[in-house]
Amino acid sequence: MNIEPVDAAPGQGFHRAVLRQRWEHLTFLHWAVAPEVVAPLLPPGTRPDTLDGVSHVGLIGFRMVGLGFGLGPAVPYFGSFWETNVRLYSVDDTGRRAVVFRSLDASRLIPVLVARATLRLPYLWSRMRLDRDGDRLTYRCRRRWPGPVGAASRMTVRVGGPIADPTPLEHFVTARWGLHTRAYGRTLHLPNWHPRWPLHRAELLHLDDELVAAAGLPPPAGAPASVLYAPGVPVRFGPPVALR
Repeated sequence: MNIEPVDAAPGQGFHRAVLRQRWEHLTFLHWAVAPEVVAPLLPPGTRPDTLDGVSHVGLIGFRMVGLGFGLGPAVPYFGSFWETNVRLYSVDDTGRRAVVFRSLDASRLIPVLVARATLRLPYLWSRMRLDRDGDRLTYRCRRRWPGPVGAASRMTVRVGGPIADPTPLEHFVTARWGLHTRAYGRTLHLPNWHPRWPLHRAELLHLDDELVAAAGLPPPAGAPASVLYAPGVPVRFGPPVALR
């Protein structure tokens, strides 16, 4: 089996978009994790994607803006919200690299209900906000529904300068062009596309997190393997395809 390369700027691999949105003010925290730890948490037909023998768990905070369907307008009010997700890295039997979300906390209830009902994505309703003080950003999240109610996360980073030449790890955890999810008895691959990430260096100043452990993973221990920031990109999603 040939695994697709880690490509930071591929062409759009689908003809029509079923979802459009913009991701803004993203902070990416990543820790190395043994593949055998995450393998039981991935959907059938996928396995952990690894770099130098290890996989990674990501904690990502950002703002979703202007969510819309197909060529239609953005959904007013409900189409923009804060989100914090816990994700893993997967490769399927056809060699497609993707992410697998263990949890996606969002600050609007309606998108949570729609995503859970359609693609069975593990969205959860949470209180969330971003506080900015110059180059310091603090993301706050506290879960409202469903459980574990009250699970919280607070992370503060200092944003640095742009990255001209990202490392292999920085490409590995950000150059992802699809997601794997389990829905209706099938494993699905949902492709996405956006311009190349405008990545910045960042420094983690504070982390108090319960979301990673609530997602069934070892809680963060020690300094992250990678801390990144991106101001934002427009994103398109193509139709889901079932794995054979």
